[in-house]
Amino acid sequence: MNIHEMSPLEVQAAIENKEGYKVIDVREPMEVEAGRIPESINIPLGEIPESIAKLDKDGKYILVCRSGARSFNATLFLASKGFHVTNMAGGMMDWNGPVSSDLEGVYEG
Repeated sequence: MNIHEMSPLEVQAAIENKEGYKVIDVREPMEVEAGRIPESINIPLGEIPESIAKLDKDGKYILVCRSGARSFNATLFLASKGFHVTNMAGGMMDWNGPVSSDLEGVYEG
């Protein structure tokens, strides 16, 4: 299966250009507290399978984690279930865009 990836700069451009992507941060909530991409939602990797029902099959998602490894696994899983998903290569370690520390409404678990 071919997994689509974007660089952090491409993700930032897609968000700024309002291309319709929703960002899902698959890190644990305590990791997200250190900062997240604004407007992202948090669904920890281990909760992705049980959270599928909350996701729109017609939606477009970018998955993010610390380094890109967990989000790659989540992308692989969701793609196998028919979702339009993209992994952000390099994760938050390579993210230079805006960061929010506001956690209100972030956790979708």
